[in-house]
Amino acid sequence: MTTPIDLNADLGEGFGRWRLTDDEQLLSVVTSANVACGFHAGDAVTMRRVCELAAERGVRIGAQVSYRDLAGFGRRAMDVPPDELAAEVAYQIGALEVFARAAGTRVSYVKPHGALYNRVVHDEEQAAAVVDGVLLADAALPVLGLPSSRLLKLAERAGLPTATEAFADRAYTEEGTLVPRGQDGAVITDADTVVERSLGLARSGSVTSRSGERIPVRARSLCLHGDTPGAVDLARRVRERLESAGVRVEAFV
Repeated sequence: MTTPIDLNADLGEGFGRWRLTDDEQLLSVVTSANVACGFHAGDAVTMRRVCELAAERGVRIGAQVSYRDLAGFGRRAMDVPPDELAAEVAYQIGALEVFARAAGTRVSYVKPHGALYNRVVHDEEQAAAVVDGVLLADAALPVLGLPSSRLLKLAERAGLPTATEAFADRAYTEEGTLVPRGQDGAVITDADTVVERSLGLARSGSVTSRSGERIPVRARSLCLHGDTPGAVDLARRVRERLESAGVRVEAFV
């Protein structure tokens, strides 16, 4: 029997009157929402609105924590002292928790964003700081991240639950990491390819790397980016394809 798969998307990525993601429509498709907590995107009103919509639809709420980088959308490399990063991770989780509880639910997991996400795949010090921040906020919060990352290994060592995720619309290196966005072909834009890669990841736990090699990527959650053109239609197609193939779509927490 195929393991159930969670569908997560980055939501609440707006600021003031500017909105990047179609939160309402995506929340009708995904089972988990990675909500921007104000450091790379998002603000108090946006966080509250997304939490209310997610609660209404039974979608799990995750804190998408980031480096403090609104201008760069959290995608610029930064060197943040570990104690400062831990405090800022806890701060972001706490801010989102206020709005989640007001909506009758709670923050169910934590996922880093952008440059921080990629940094904690290999960087022991920054990964440890993120783990310390999660522990400071809630020592029972699951952490969502890339398989075999330093973040997940340190989180497990600290007693935090962990879950692995994969990306159907991102190219992979032969080592199982994501091809940096600045390189050609890092983002896969062909919808049919993304849909079929989603099914392959869910059923076989593997994906074709940029060199054409089939590599294992065992994941409990599949990320659907909400900031790409046609994101809602693509998300619907992915879910429909998975369910038609007999894959059960459900939240990982």
